[in-house]
Amino acid sequence: MEMKQWYMEYKIHKNRPGLLGDIASLMGMLEINILTINGVEDRTRGMLLQTNDDEKIELMGKMLKKVDNITVTALRAPKLVDILAVRHGRYIERDSDDRKTFRFTRDELGLLVDFLGEIFKKEGNQVVGLRGMPRVGKTESIIAGSVCSNKRWTFVSSTLLRQTVRSQLSEDEMNPNNVFIIDGIVSTMRANEKHHSLMQELMAMPSTKVIEHPDIFVRDSEYEFSHFDYIVELRNTPDEEISYESFTVNNDDGF
Repeated sequence: MEMKQWYMEYKIHKNRPGLLGDIASLMGMLEINILTINGVEDRTRGMLLQTNDDEKIELMGKMLKKVDNITVTALRAPKLVDILAVRHGRYIERDSDDRKTFRFTRDELGLLVDFLGEIFKKEGNQVVGLRGMPRVGKTESIIAGSVCSNKRWTFVSSTLLRQTVRSQLSEDEMNPNNVFIIDGIVSTMRANEKHHSLMQELMAMPSTKVIEHPDIFVRDSEYEFSHFDYIVELRNTPDEEISYESFTVNNDDGF
């Protein structure tokens, strides 16, 4: 059988000396490799495991249920959030009602960049929406995520340095392997018909598009939230409100 990865997470009730060693010894006897291990949140430990025998994982899970000091809370094929949790030692906050919405604060930019980088590595058509107030680090995070994924980024519309509204892209820029950065306000409220035609072409391409201010983009275009694969929210503080009330057509304040 081929080698497969698994994510295991367990809650520690009594962190006695030698507990981790006992668990690692059990895995060693079953020839289950520990690839990565880290503390995840409070008194919780996460592991990325590897084995070529699914029955060994099932057997280990049953045996660990008999260990009084811990409770296994997850034993599954690893998701992106699992890999990042082990890597960074904490889980990404997700919306309880909309599971494709992920929340970050400015002091978690490293985690956000890593998250975006892993998304950008995926091939094919995917649309990412990025919400956030001015100067919180939205565009910078997208660029850093592109670097992490070894992808080239292309500004289709932006106000990062000056207002950018592209009506055409070069053949090299139209490469589906690029990450296309779109300002949802500029593209819907301040653009011409040529830009709209370019947008339609890009949205149909098998490539990654990141749209800042997705709420305005959906409000003023033919696209809906069902077109988005991920929605990312970036705040200065956890309780900061992301508001669009002050937006006007002529407002060019660096959003």
